[in-house]
Amino acid sequence: MTMQQPEASSAPDAAAAEAEPVPRNEDDGPAWCVVADDEPRLRQVLTRLMTMEGFRCAEASNGVEALRLLGQHRAALLLSDLRMPQLDGLELLEAAHADYPDLAIVMITAVADVSTAVQALSRGATDYLTKPFHIEEVRARVRQAMEKRRLQIENRDYHDQLEARVREQASRIEELYRVGIQALVDALEVKDLYTRGHSVRVSLYATTIARELGLDPTMLEQIELGGHVHDIGKIGVRESVLNKPERLTPDEYQHIMTHPEVGYRLLAPLLAHAPVALNVVLWHHERVDGQGLPHGLDGSGIPVEARITAVADSFDAMTSARPYRAGGFITVEAAIVELRRCAGTQFDPHVVSAFTGLIESGRLHLPPLAPQPGGTAGVA
Repeated sequence: MTMQQPEASSAPDAAAAEAEPVPRNEDDGPAWCVVADDEPRLRQVLTRLMTMEGFRCAEASNGVEALRLLGQHRAALLLSDLRMPQLDGLELLEAAHADYPDLAIVMITAVADVSTAVQALSRGATDYLTKPFHIEEVRARVRQAMEKRRLQIENRDYHDQLEARVREQASRIEELYRVGIQALVDALEVKDLYTRGHSVRVSLYATTIARELGLDPTMLEQIELGGHVHDIGKIGVRESVLNKPERLTPDEYQHIMTHPEVGYRLLAPLLAHAPVALNVVLWHHERVDGQGLPHGLDGSGIPVEARITAVADSFDAMTSARPYRAGGFITVEAAIVELRRCAGTQFDPHVVSAFTGLIESGRLHLPPLAPQPGGTAGVA
């Protein structure tokens, strides 16, 4: 075996000065290198060389011991022979690469075989050396391996930081988007006092029904949003109609029933990513018998989210104060009777059954149904 001793290397001080800075360990000391070889003399030469390169070194005479030392020291570099007892170099390479993906691994063998080198590199080795080797060759390969390790870590950290920034920006965009939606809801509440609390309750009821029907979490989230904004189109309705204390004329009713389409047009640019919520806004006044608005959809042709919201919306309308209704609002029991009476014509029977079952079993805790000022005559 031909090896040039560390003392014989040319200009060792200059070479050390030109070396890349050695990574720091977690304790802020020099990084650890594990030297694994069953030949004591070769281990000593490599250990001495790596110490001159700025590493702290630990020696292993077999692969099992090397794995233990890697975990003990959280090493940055492994120099390993291919032929060793107990656990050979390739087995050590696979285990070390799997457990410590940031580890730089340089394999050393006396067999100058291309297929062996390819096999080692394909299993995670950073580089490959054959015996006999020169000290300067080891130095150069180790520096290249450590530089590759540094670049890999920096690249991973960059992607992690980039993903964190993207998540942060997405969260900020979502926050601004919700603020914008809430501003529209607030504007409607100023215009129509009845809607104060109505949208919150409709959202609560609709989400509870959807959960009872077993809809998935994405649907639940969008139905909740749709409930909050389902009446946003009333911003485009004349205040004289919105707050009229008497029943509406046919023309006034047609005017106010434009609010689903107005709301859809307002929200479509903002809710392009939430089509279920848009369906709620556009079709919550459709009827299963096809006599609803704006498009006369019927039966299962009405999206389930709209059928759910229709029940929630009508229940809250019945149990909230209306100036045209004697007594202001009707009882929960009377509202349940009315929902069941209209099941199959105005409402989806399965949705009505799920909602009334939730109320009667006590699994849906209704918020206080106190009378509210103002109101839209006859339209939820």
